[in-house]
Amino acid sequence: MKITFIGAARTVTGSMHLIETNGKKFLLDCGMYQGKRKLAFEINRTFDLFDPKELDFIILSHAHIDHSGNLPTIVRKGFKGDIYSTFATRDLAAVMLQDSAHIQEKDVEYVNKRRKKRGQNPFEPLYTQKDALTTLSMFVGMNYHQEREIAPGIKLTFFDAGHILGSASVLLTIREDDKVINLGFSGDLGRNNLPILKDPEHIPDVDLFISESTYGGRMHENALNSEAQLEEIVRRAMKNKSKIIIPAFSVGRTQEIVFALNRIYDRTNLVPIPTYVDSPLSVNATDVFRMHPECFDYETVQFLLREEDPFGFKKLTYITDVEDSKRLNEKQGPLIIISSSGMCEAGRILHHLANNVGNPNNIILMVGYSAENTLGRKIIDGEKKINIFGDEYDLKAEVIVMESFSAHADANELYNYADKFDKSRMQNFILVHGEYEQQQIFKEKLHSLGFLNVTIPARGETITI
Repeated sequence: MKITFIGAARTVTGSMHLIETNGKKFLLDCGMYQGKRKLAFEINRTFDLFDPKELDFIILSHAHIDHSGNLPTIVRKGFKGDIYSTFATRDLAAVMLQDSAHIQEKDVEYVNKRRKKRGQNPFEPLYTQKDALTTLSMFVGMNYHQEREIAPGIKLTFFDAGHILGSASVLLTIREDDKVINLGFSGDLGRNNLPILKDPEHIPDVDLFISESTYGGRMHENALNSEAQLEEIVRRAMKNKSKIIIPAFSVGRTQEIVFALNRIYDRTNLVPIPTYVDSPLSVNATDVFRMHPECFDYETVQFLLREEDPFGFKKLTYITDVEDSKRLNEKQGPLIIISSSGMCEAGRILHHLANNVGNPNNIILMVGYSAENTLGRKIIDGEKKINIFGDEYDLKAEVIVMESFSAHADANELYNYADKFDKSRMQNFILVHGEYEQQQIFKEKLHSLGFLNVTIPARGETITI
């Protein structure tokens, strides 16, 4: 067996790992790289380590774009196999990939207008909505805990990763000649006690484990404090008549924020302030959440029994029409605008930031991880001047970072997950989906827990078993 690490190798984006065994080639995840525009443009179009036509199938851990977003590109370049995922991931991907394709087309259209004025050649979109629709026809849905032989000698089982709706950790039981190898892949691990979803499940003992390491050296604030912090920010916005701009991933974070606001208004005397979810994808994704209550935790189910809709409350408006989005610029605070993308790399959030970052009375609330070189990371890092659509803006608005809403396991949660494995059996604990500094901290901790062989592969590195 050979494992080649293509994406999310010493970085936190573009998850993609190639496995070759029993004469088969397949991917764990097929994510879009997000970062510096020029670099992302090149990486997402180039497959120099394998030929997409030679892939037999793909296993998808969850629907976030940095794990699923390059599927239509692979299909466009000749992949014709099955894509295995949970049913909820399949349904989320149906809206996310079409939305991604729409953004690709619109962003290229916008850029090409400027390039034409400069006499430059036009760009092609990474993929189109037609490519996305073709991709969706290739999905094969599976339940959690349902073992399926997906190729001779290769069995697949999904376990709930607790990260977003439908997210899965992967267990592969692979028979090579007379040996059986159990390979685990964490996908993105969630956290205990987060709203809406069930807590992450631990997979059975394995011989090899490919683990995310996003927060391998950092702790989050207590997830149980997130609503209290959010309530305090809302009260301050009401007093100062501020606009709260929340860049949020359309899947997972948006629903968590809306649900948290709903619970706050349900248990306090706060009068709801106008709140706008301005993202067609968020609207569609929220509908998918409503379709999968089997993924909800006990508290959310109980709330659902008391309330008609956990993702709706008085003065909450979901916006899809672009003209309605533009009209938000004319509204005065207090109000909340939740819009994608969470890393501020595309979508309507860019327009809301451009219109609101210059006002020191406003609040930019960052509630999720932003990869290096993204606009979201620059805002989190406190840069005073930021570029949006090629224009420079002074960042005068207050920036608040709330990591308690993070859907990624923090260092302690990753350590506790790892500690449950049989260390004498583990041949290699492989760290992906993390910045190198965080991975090195995690590696040292794993050594102290008793894991003898911990690897941090670089892009293009191959491990042979």
